[in-house]
Order: sequence, then structure tokens, then C-alpha cells
Amino acid sequence: MTESLADLLITGGTVVNETARFPADVAIKDGVIAFVGHPAFAPKAKNTLDARGKLVIPGAIDVHTHIREPGMTHKEDWTTGTRAAAAGGVTTVFDMPNTEPAIATEEALAAKREAAERQAHVNFGLYGILDERSLDHLPALAKAGVIGFKLFYGNTTGNNPAPNDGAVLEGFEILAELGLRCSIHAENSPMLFWRENRMKAAGRDDAFAHLSARADIVALESLNRSIVLSEWTGARIHIVHESCMRSIPIIRDAKARGVPMTVETCPQYVLIAAEDLVGDKGRVARLNPPIREGRQREPILQALLDGTIDILGTDHAPHAMEEKQRPSFWDNACGFPGVETSMRLMLTLVHEGRMTMEQYVRMASAAPARAFGLWPRKGVIQPGADGDVAVVDAGARGTIRGAELHSIRSRFTPFEGMETVGRAVATIVRGRIVMQDGKVLDAPGWGRMERPAMPKPEPRNLATTTKAILRPDARPW
Repeated sequence: MTESLADLLITGGTVVNETARFPADVAIKDGVIAFVGHPAFAPKAKNTLDARGKLVIPGAIDVHTHIREPGMTHKEDWTTGTRAAAAGGVTTVFDMPNTEPAIATEEALAAKREAAERQAHVNFGLYGILDERSLDHLPALAKAGVIGFKLFYGNTTGNNPAPNDGAVLEGFEILAELGLRCSIHAENSPMLFWRENRMKAAGRDDAFAHLSARADIVALESLNRSIVLSEWTGARIHIVHESCMRSIPIIRDAKARGVPMTVETCPQYVLIAAEDLVGDKGRVARLNPPIREGRQREPILQALLDGTIDILGTDHAPHAMEEKQRPSFWDNACGFPGVETSMRLMLTLVHEGRMTMEQYVRMASAAPARAFGLWPRKGVIQPGADGDVAVVDAGARGTIRGAELHSIRSRFTPFEGMETVGRAVATIVRGRIVMQDGKVLDAPGWGRMERPAMPKPEPRNLATTTKAILRPDARPW
């Protein structure tokens, strides 16, 4: 360390990882943490960041964002989306594949990667889609470096109908051999469309109609189906935006049996109650799956704290303002920005004593890194890890305002007016400061595409896979 200067030295702060906190200086050189320790032994550096009185944590990894480029840049693009991430202490975002075109081929992936590499202020991972179009492309997409795949069992933005279960089974068989994780939007589309159409015919167009169409059973059925297919094939799965307290015992039981699954939830499912979402609030907060009745919030939070639910994501899903202001509730777009506000909201729970800072680091950084093959390169402050860091002022007070969001085409939020305590005051991506004191610095193209290094695949029931049964001499044993 004495032979050359570090690029950045973070001084005077308290490092917080998922298992411990301690005072230490942190030095970053060539994008990698090179020193964590006592200030007396810290190297000289080209630049210094004073973190006295602050917490130094691994940058958040948001495994569930919709950046919207290509095809829907009237909602968001890689510049606005990653600036929002930087503003919120997020150093890596994973982008969902339901753009236009969907990421079903190597060519579509290459086009999205080019747009991201040109604009991104933070690191990024790119999902491929799992559906009937992409089955023949899954190995090539994996080779090209996708972070994982996404299965939409429930309808979503973009023209991506839920695939046939036979195609999903074959896709899981392929992914089980590739070892990559498949994130799943677990809602039963035939059920929800049937119920939605019945309500429309009956004249229901109210704030709670969307929730009624997607009652818990819609999610529970799809969750169970996903677990069965994962357990049979050995495919690694990740259930996104878990919203149902009734899912918790199902998840615990599946994990105890060894199903290779992880689960995420989002701030909206632990902080907002459906009973409060009327009028314009209901329009802004409409999303899939819906925000549920208030009594479900605490069980979801407790499952997140005890690790039954592994990861805190956001489902950052921006839209143009006019797409959320239509007279009919059915016509309002589903989703809202979230990547910028998540850390502030969770740090407020830390301030209130409802979770610890170590628990936040686990759910927002360490667990995502482990689940998607980035650990221990990310998710921890230690020598050899990437220099992706958030410096946090745990006492900083503020009020969330949609007008201040960096997702400039969708400046609305269901958390409007919420008082918060704690926020990132600096965001550092591979040793470069991309946000300081609330100001996002100009760093287009600094973000790097992240590729997973997953454990060895463990496929199951190989004698009955679709590939196996196509052989003339195949036998199901």
C-alpha cells in the first residue's frame, strides 16, 4: 500500500457489514477495496472523503428495476434510472427484460447492453426473459452474461403473456443445467384476468377493484407451482415482490426441504396499507401484485428480518405522469419509482428500532450478492471487494417529495410527504463518487455490466427432461 496512492480514502467512519460494525478507514484503488483498518495504517490517497459521524456500508444492490430502455424511454432511460439509483445509495441495479423488444435473443441483449454502457452511472445486471420465444436462446444468453432470467407468470408492462407451463418446465430444465437463477413474477394470469373481466362486466371501477382481482389466492397458487417446478428440476428461483403473509409458511417449508429458492419483498409491502389507497393515492400506488391490507405488513416485515424473505428489492417501475392520472382505475399504469427512496425508508425503520443497520445491509446488499453470484466481490466492505460503497448519515431528516426524484419523467411516489430519518450522503461506484450531499455527479458510462459466478449447477430428474424424452431410446428411469 505504501508504493502507490489509493484513488479514494474514506476517513473517520464506522463500517457496517451484515455481521459487525467497527470504526475504520476504507481505501479504494483501481475500483477495488485495498484497505480497511485503523487510520494510523491507512494509505495516502489522491482524494479523501470525510465520513466522521457517518456509517460506511456496502452499496445497495437492487435486483428488481425496470429502466424501460429500449422501447419505453418516455417512462425512463438508463441516464435517469441510474442517476436515481445513485441518489439513493444504490450501486448496482438489475434491469428486467420486459422492454421493447423483450430480451429474448442475444441481439436484443446486445442492444440493451450498448445503451446501458453508454449512460449508466452505476453498475448493472441484465435479465433475459424466460418464455416460449427464448427457450432456444437461453444458453447463448447465459454465455453473453445475463445476471439471470425472468419469468412473468403474471401480466406486466410490455407484451409478454405468461408462457405455457410446458415451456416453463422445459425452461427450468435448461436453467437447472446452466445454474443461473430465474426471478418469477408469481401471479396466476388466467385467474386474475377472469376475475378482472368479471368485475368490469359488473361495473366495478373503484380503488379496491385491482386488489380484489388479485386476491392472495392468485399469488399463492403461482408460488406453489413455481416451487414444485424448481424442486423437480433443480432450477434456482427467486420469487419477486412477495406481498402475502400467507406465503410465509409455504416459503419456510420449501426452504426446509432444500428447494433452491430466494425471495424478495419491497418497501411498499411493509409500509403502506391498501385501506389508505383511495382517489389519487390509489392511482399512484397501483402495481402488481397489489399493496394488501394493513394487517399483512408486519408478518412480511418479520419474515424479512428473520431471513425467510431474503432480499429487499424495489420493483422500480416508472411511468409517464399521464399514465397514472387516467379517470378509470383499470386504465392507470401499474408501478411507480422506488430505487431512489428505498434506503431512506428502511433507514427510518432502523431509526425507529424496528430493524438493525446490520439487518438492512444483509437484505439490501449481502443477500442479493449471494443469491446472484456476486459474493464476496459485492455486498461487503473488505479488502478485495469492489469499491461500491454508500456513506450514510443515520440522523439526516427529510421528507420524500415526488417533485425531487431523479426519475424525471415519473416524479410521483406513494410515499409522498413521508418523513424519513437517515439517508445516503455519498454513493461510490468502484471508487468513484457518483453522488455527494444529495447531488448526483456526472458519470455517464461509468457503470459496468455485472456477470454472475454461480455455484455448480445441481439439476434433478434428468431422465425425464424434455431433452431426454426426445431421444428414441429414452426411458423415464
